[in-house]
Amino acid sequence: MIAKKVIVRGRVQGVGFRYFTKQLADKLGVTGVVWNASDGSVRIEAQADETVMIDFVNGVKVSPSPYGRVDSVESEIIPVDESRHVFKAI
Repeated sequence: MIAKKVIVRGRVQGVGFRYFTKQLADKLGVTGVVWNASDGSVRIEAQADETVMIDFVNGVKVSPSPYGRVDSVESEIIPVDESRHVFKAI
């Protein structure tokens, strides 16, 4: 199991990006949370098996939202949170 904090910049607010990110996470079995940040980016804290996490981050990079556009994605490894059992869009 691996956990990552992901910061996504581009046209990612007001285009359903969080909703589609949640759908992608649910499809892949990723747990965590996604939210809009005040600087216009979207923040994600996600955890899954390492191979699943690669697929998830790659899916986010191409924008799961048909109306979104991803300009950059930064990620870093964070501690796994054993209390997370679902993926939430807040």
